[in-house]
Amino acid sequence: MVPVGAKAPGGGHAFLFTRNNLSQGKTRLLKYFLRQPMVNSLINLKGNPRAAVYTEPLWGIPFNLYAPYMSVYMLSFGLHDSQIGLLTSIGLGLSILSSLMSGIITDKLGRKRATLIFDILSWSIPALIWAVAQNFSYFLIAAAFNSIWRVTLNSWTCLVVEDTDQTRLMDIYSWFYISGQAVAFFAPIAGLLIRIFTLVPTMRGLFLFASVMFTLKFFVMNAFVSETERGKIRMEETRHQGLFSMLGEYRGVFRIILKSPPMLYTIGIMLVMGICTLITSTFWSILVTRKLLIPEQELALFPFVRSSIMLLFFFLVMPRIKEMNFKKPMLVGFGIFILSQALLISTPAKNYVLLTINVFLDACSYAMVGTQIDRMVAVTVDEKERARIMALVYVVVISFTSPFGWIAGKLSEVDRILPFILSLGLYTIGAVLTYLAARLAPPRVAELPAEGE
Repeated sequence: MVPVGAKAPGGGHAFLFTRNNLSQGKTRLLKYFLRQPMVNSLINLKGNPRAAVYTEPLWGIPFNLYAPYMSVYMLSFGLHDSQIGLLTSIGLGLSILSSLMSGIITDKLGRKRATLIFDILSWSIPALIWAVAQNFSYFLIAAAFNSIWRVTLNSWTCLVVEDTDQTRLMDIYSWFYISGQAVAFFAPIAGLLIRIFTLVPTMRGLFLFASVMFTLKFFVMNAFVSETERGKIRMEETRHQGLFSMLGEYRGVFRIILKSPPMLYTIGIMLVMGICTLITSTFWSILVTRKLLIPEQELALFPFVRSSIMLLFFFLVMPRIKEMNFKKPMLVGFGIFILSQALLISTPAKNYVLLTINVFLDACSYAMVGTQIDRMVAVTVDEKERARIMALVYVVVISFTSPFGWIAGKLSEVDRILPFILSLGLYTIGAVLTYLAARLAPPRVAELPAEGE
C-alpha cells in the first residue's frame, strides 16, 4: 500500500481518498443534488401539496404492483375482451353520477373530510373485492365502488390547488408524476412473484396488500392536510342548502363553462387523453400478451422502462420546458404520441426492441402532455366555483369517454390492433385542439410565470 503523498511508480503522486476527501466529495455531491430545480422544489413544498406528494408512494407502490396485470387477471376468470371493455364502460358510466355529486359533496363535507371518506370507499374496498374475485359479478361490484374515486379526484384537486401559489403548480404536478413513476420500479417484484406462485394467487395477495397500504395512505395524508380557506367558505355557504337546491345551481355553473372557450378546448383535450388512456390501460397488456406473444411474467419490465424514461424526462427536460407556452410542448407531445401508436401497430410478434421504443416514446409524450393539461385545468377554472366547475367538467369528459371502453373491447375482439388505430386518430385531434386552444388562451394560461418571478 502506497502512503498518502508518496511517489507512484509512474513518477506522479499517489492520491488515496482519506475520510476527509470522501466527506468533502459527498458534501459537494449533496450540494449539487440539492441545487437541482426539481429537488429544490420538493424540499420547499409546504402545506397540503407537501402532505399529498410525500404520501403518494403509499398509494403508488401497491397500485403499480397490480395494475399491469389487471386485464390478464380478469381474462384468467374467463372474461372476454368485450366484457372487460364493458366493465370499463360501466365504471365510467357510474362515474358520471359520482362526478356530478362530487362538487356538492366536496363543498358540503369539506375538501379534507370528503377526500378521506371517498378514498377509502373507492380504493380500499374494491381492492378487497378484487382479492376474492371469482367471476364477472365480483368485478362489476368492484367497478361500482371504484367509480366513486371521481369524488375524491375533485376534493383532492381542491386540497392541492387552493391556497397554493400558481407559479408552483407545474413543479407540484411534476412531483405527482415523478412519484407515480418512481414507485413503478417495484413492478418487477410482481413479475417475480408470478413466476413463483402463478398469476391468480399472486394477484390476490397483491390486492390484500394494496387495501392495507391504501388505507394507511389515506389516514396519514388526512392527518397532515388542512381544510382550505375556500373550502371553509363553501362549507359555511352550503351548510343549510338542500341537495336539489345545489343541483339546480349547476345551470349557472354550466353557463360559466360555455362562456369560456379556453375551458372548452381544455375539456376537448382532456377527453382525447381520457379515451386514449382508457384504451392503453385496458388493452395494452392484452395486445402485448395475446398478439405480440410476450410472456405475462415479463409485462412488468415495460412499466419499469417507462418509469425510468419518465423520471429522466422530469429531471432533465421538464425544468427547461415548464416556463414555455403550453403550445409547443403539447404539440410535440401529441406528435410523439402519434408516432408511438404507429410503431405499436406495426410491431411484429416477440419484437422486444420495437416494443421498448414504443414504451420510450409513450413515456416522453405522456410526461410532456399530462403535466401541461393539469396546469391548464388548474388555471382556467374560476377559483370561486372550482369544485362545481370541476364536477361538471368530469361529468362531460366521462360521459363521452365511457362508451369507448365497450367500443374498444369490440374492436379488440375483431383485431387487437384496432383500439390503437383509434388512439392514433384521437391523438391527431388532440394536436388540432391544442393549436386552437393556444390561439385563444389568456396570458395566465399560455405564459405562467416561472417560479420566483
